[in-house]
Amino acid sequence: MSNSTSTAYSATAQLYANTDFSKLTWLEFQWASFYLWIDNPIIATGLMSFLLHEIVYFGRCIPWIIIDAIPYFRKWKLQPGKIPSKQEQWECTKQVLFSHFTIELPAIWLFHPLTELVGLATWQVPLPSWSTVIPQVAFFFVFEDIFHYFAHQALHWGPLYKHIHKIHHKYSAPFGLAAEYAHPAEVFILGTGTLAGPFLYCAFRGDLHIFAMYVWITLRLFQAVDAHSGYDFPWSLQHILPFWSGAEHHDFHHMAFVNNFSTSFRWCDAIFGTDDKYRQYRAKMDAAKKSGMSMQELAKLEQRMTEEAAREGVEAEKVAESYTYGKTKVQ
Repeated sequence: MSNSTSTAYSATAQLYANTDFSKLTWLEFQWASFYLWIDNPIIATGLMSFLLHEIVYFGRCIPWIIIDAIPYFRKWKLQPGKIPSKQEQWECTKQVLFSHFTIELPAIWLFHPLTELVGLATWQVPLPSWSTVIPQVAFFFVFEDIFHYFAHQALHWGPLYKHIHKIHHKYSAPFGLAAEYAHPAEVFILGTGTLAGPFLYCAFRGDLHIFAMYVWITLRLFQAVDAHSGYDFPWSLQHILPFWSGAEHHDFHHMAFVNNFSTSFRWCDAIFGTDDKYRQYRAKMDAAKKSGMSMQELAKLEQRMTEEAAREGVEAEKVAESYTYGKTKVQ
């Protein structure tokens, strides 16, 4: 072992000089061992963060790819006539990977120095308890949802839509992989909401551990992929938590182009009235179900309403793209 390597290892090991490893849980022991093994906190944090993102994102997408390939699940497909082809999924994957490696990887690599700047713990053990992590993650969800709502609306403004957000709206019937199918600038803009909450929390409280951020990011990725899945199962979370947006809520946004700008919750859209068309759509469907229509008649009605919303969405998108300062008002 060279002197430089020995010195680096000694510096890394010294971080845990006062740690009693016998009192650590299995996870905490693995956590510390990883940092000691990599022997460089900056590289260890960057590597762990990037791998977590890739494994969770694509790992969560795989079940939806399988579901899309099985006709049995079409009964729960929100737009059953639009099943993504293998070519579409591959094109989507390439764009997602491009953003991951050109935008997210460099940002993640600089993540450790930023965490130290705001005082966020990384290599430290023991890890925080769940009673500490859960309220923090709940705050991050609320903060991100509010940030995303206003940022997403801004991205529907003519110039920003035409040059940035239009890429994400390529698929009027989204699928899991399309959750992060976006222009690199959009990845940066909306990703700010994911990271700003934890950084602000840490700046004011000073007691945040990156483990809580990993829990938050894992759940946020699950939410994003599921919201773009295109399926509404009876056991989907929005049927358990009425304020949860879910795929049924977000799918309408992709289909109709307008309404439903938030991510995790329905609160902002309800407060600011940006779910009016969606509510009308749901009210008509609910009334039809109560009228005693047959399943076949309901299916035809839903298809007709879906096609109508999609046509209106195409027109709304044209309005956004043709925006000129002070002349055209975006819906």
